[in-house]
Amino acid sequence: MDENLKLYRELTEAPGIPGQEDEVRAIMRRYLEPFGRIVEDNLGSIYAEKIGQADGPRILVAGHMDEIGLVVTRITDEGFIKFTTLGGWFDYVMPAQRMTIHTRRGVLTGVVGSKPPHMMSEEERKKPADKKHMFIDIGATSKEAAEKAGVRPGDAIVPICPFTPLVEPKLMMAKAWDNRAGCAAAILVLKHLRDEAHPNVIYAGGTVQEEVGTRGAQTSSWLVQPDIAFALDVGMAGDIPGAEGGEVTARVGKGPIITLYDPGHVPHQALRDYVCEIADAEGIPYQFDYLAHGGTDAGRFHLWDKGVPSLYIGFATRYVHSAASVIHRDDLENAARLVAAVAKRLDADVLKKLRGC
Repeated sequence: MDENLKLYRELTEAPGIPGQEDEVRAIMRRYLEPFGRIVEDNLGSIYAEKIGQADGPRILVAGHMDEIGLVVTRITDEGFIKFTTLGGWFDYVMPAQRMTIHTRRGVLTGVVGSKPPHMMSEEERKKPADKKHMFIDIGATSKEAAEKAGVRPGDAIVPICPFTPLVEPKLMMAKAWDNRAGCAAAILVLKHLRDEAHPNVIYAGGTVQEEVGTRGAQTSSWLVQPDIAFALDVGMAGDIPGAEGGEVTARVGKGPIITLYDPGHVPHQALRDYVCEIADAEGIPYQFDYLAHGGTDAGRFHLWDKGVPSLYIGFATRYVHSAASVIHRDDLENAARLVAAVAKRLDADVLKKLRGC
């Protein structure tokens, strides 16, 4: 397994629901430390500061470390675990999924349970699954047994899906591509710049709590005080059965997505055009798309202080916000190449032009 695949496996297999990103942050720290001084905000977002020209523009490059997950709310008298969601789960993808519960006494394995169809009325069968009726079965026979095993309210619950290259090995399945893909790409940007001059200061790393309101992006903006910001995050893939002819046009393997719009962010047009020009010059493939629903850290970055020219660069991803998703390796790595190419050129004069000064 090459270095990049090892990075992807480590990041995706680590648990890290919103507010409990510690294990992911430890991995990020280990990979970021060789590139520069580590800086963190008080919520746990983490970056390496790589200085090219100390008085040059400050460029923020970030994925988000948190993944959608669940959290224990209570234990029933019979030993079943009730939960609530952190992030945008769709109820229909949850039943029968294997989960781990991360307790103070270790990691437990269970399955999301719900009433089987044989026990449902005709009316119940017509209705979609509702997570409020679901639970996690860890094989405990009582509340006391579950508590003895270490379960208590607030424990993180994370899907089980090992990192797995598929039949086409550049198509990779894992949990938490949303958004360990962006975290990996931020690290790869620094790898591309390791021995390269750049007329600016790069802050590359990962934010916390994006899935519950882009909170780490807000605190990171105060930490870094960026002049330019890039949010690296997953995008939708329209190349699956049922999506033909739909509004989503991005395809896996066809290059990073230059996002035109999402409900929380209209990209800075001059920055978007500048990035596309550099991609064309470098022969890096890219595609355009937009998000009709949801948002990314770019929505927070661009509102800091007097405003920060920002861009959301995505990776076409199948089955987002489920226990397993699929991306193409080339999209992730080309996104990192593109941001690194921009960083090599983005000096004070370019910043002035982007701002219209």
